[in-house]
Amino acid sequence: MSKLDRIRHFLNENKAGLAIVSDPVTVNYLTGFDCDPHERQMFLFVYENREPALFVPALEVARASSVLDFPVFGYVDSENPWQKIKAGLASTDSSIIYAEFDNLNVTKFQGLQTVFEGRFENLTPFIQKMRVIKSADEIQKMIVAGDYADKAVNIGFDNISLDVTETDIIAQIEFGIKRLGYEMSFETMVLTGNNAANPHGIPGSNKVENNALLLFDLGCMVNGYASDMTRTVAVGKPDDFKKEIYHLTLEAQQAALGHGIGMDVHEFPSIMEGNDLVLEEGMCFSVEPGIYIPGKVGVRIEDCGYVTKDGFGLFTETSKDLLYFD
Repeated sequence: MSKLDRIRHFLNENKAGLAIVSDPVTVNYLTGFDCDPHERQMFLFVYENREPALFVPALEVARASSVLDFPVFGYVDSENPWQKIKAGLASTDSSIIYAEFDNLNVTKFQGLQTVFEGRFENLTPFIQKMRVIKSADEIQKMIVAGDYADKAVNIGFDNISLDVTETDIIAQIEFGIKRLGYEMSFETMVLTGNNAANPHGIPGSNKVENNALLLFDLGCMVNGYASDMTRTVAVGKPDDFKKEIYHLTLEAQQAALGHGIGMDVHEFPSIMEGNDLVLEEGMCFSVEPGIYIPGKVGVRIEDCGYVTKDGFGLFTETSKDLLYFD
């Protein structure tokens, strides 16, 4: 059963006539068409009993039409998108309409209410259920994305010097990955010394500290799938306290869980205390414990991986031994 057929089957089971997909990542997941509409409107309309339709900004109509085998229509900025949707769809008649509530702001929701008179229900939980189990092809793409994250962090290691700043190293990492043809999957973090004690520290003009720890948090977006990893390394000779914190974090990584990952860096589910979700083969998530002591030290060690029939496979392979750099 195709992904769109699974949506149709869901609609049939719930006696609904239409699903509206508004998250560009979900549109890509369901159709293979990748587009960021920015401030403009883009919707995939999936009917229970007729072919789907995609509504995009006018400049994207030709590209989408070359990828998809169902109708594509659009609008220019001077036109009212809601009027264009109402005029362009084969049907707007559905007593129940499923929409992605997690990606439906007030403007979109109010606009859709001018087109459809039915009751809106939440499609997000079903989409999450679909996306949480990755296919073998998706996992292979994520393995490749993980390989590029390993390349990226090693570019960072190669540029460690007491003469450079956090942002100097970031620039080298991002330039190196761009030369390989890919992008980072989120804002790269390189944090030195006390700056790493903030879980979401902001890199800046801080020079790499000697006798301290240096944290790298990064990932790459490859063929539509994200990687995410963190390594903390030693520069010079950190004291025994910092080394102890590192090894405690490494021990915790053997048992800790984090967030889902896939086409988005952070996906359903959040794996934490109190979550009774049963892990299944094909689920992908991070393992990322951290210890943060303000003014003293911050350590995080993170890998992402996938549940197998008999264990857990990692997407990233860079050593987690405490590596030392002069």
